[in-house]
Amino acid sequence: MYYPYLRGKQFELKALKEFSEDNPDVRRIIPIIEPVNQSNKSLISAAEALIKNGMKFVLVVNPHDGDFRHSTVSFSLFEEKPELLRLTDKWIPAFVCEGDLSVIEKEIASYDDVMLIFKSCANVADPIVWSLINNARVSYVVNCFGKSVSRRIKKTLLDTGKSIICLDDCFITRPKNADYLNYEDEFFSDIPFYWREENFAGFSDYTAMSSEYSAAGYQPYAIAIHMTYQKDDDEIYIHHFVSDSNMSTEDVRGKFVEAASKAEPFYNDHKITSAVRDLLQRARSGEDGFPGLGYLKKLSVLNHLEVINSVL
Repeated sequence: MYYPYLRGKQFELKALKEFSEDNPDVRRIIPIIEPVNQSNKSLISAAEALIKNGMKFVLVVNPHDGDFRHSTVSFSLFEEKPELLRLTDKWIPAFVCEGDLSVIEKEIASYDDVMLIFKSCANVADPIVWSLINNARVSYVVNCFGKSVSRRIKKTLLDTGKSIICLDDCFITRPKNADYLNYEDEFFSDIPFYWREENFAGFSDYTAMSSEYSAAGYQPYAIAIHMTYQKDDDEIYIHHFVSDSNMSTEDVRGKFVEAASKAEPFYNDHKITSAVRDLLQRARSGEDGFPGLGYLKKLSVLNHLEVINSVL
């Protein structure tokens, strides 16, 4: 099972909606959504679409990023959409394990079949953490083991009998978009092919995005379009299509053409997803094909979902 970790930004939610529409009743992919906006409009729309299309999802009910970094901002989705609480067979409540864990232990009592998410490796030696993991209402534990999986921690978690899901940070973030010109083709992950052999119940990543949350965008010096693909029988790579005129923030449409036009020759030798097909069509339209930076990020996410779905 694949549990892509997504923030509740508009373009990520749109990618999920489109994927669920094109792949109704998919069972292999259960997205994890951590809300980042105080406004629930886009999140409600996405949740309704996923439920309609038969795509189960995970919803973080104690979000920590975006608007929710401020202690004065509370998560009000269930006040606005209380009927979601009666549909927990369609979604899984999740808690990010940060801050005061005793608060989480109290809030878990309101739900069944809860998921815990450790974005940093769980400290299983901590009695509070260990008690939380072994709570009878907890069914799933998402854990970031890091680059080198500790066999001891892995065995300890697997011995709990919970569904253990490994969370990997596969995307290498560069200081500037233009830096990806030096790393156009990079190894991304092989866990989609080996998670069963590792005895995990599933795997998770941040799709073709950074694990670090970023708020509103800015006018870029360079445009970089990040697209994952299956390179070998058991490896996923990521290719970065990057503009060349990167000395100023002017002519973003021209930068798009420079970056997107590199996709056609690359995909002469690689499988094309619907997201890639969309990108190629826009590249052929020149500057008029530029859809906006958020749309390009949506294509990156959608493409990654399609790639992983094809290998599961």
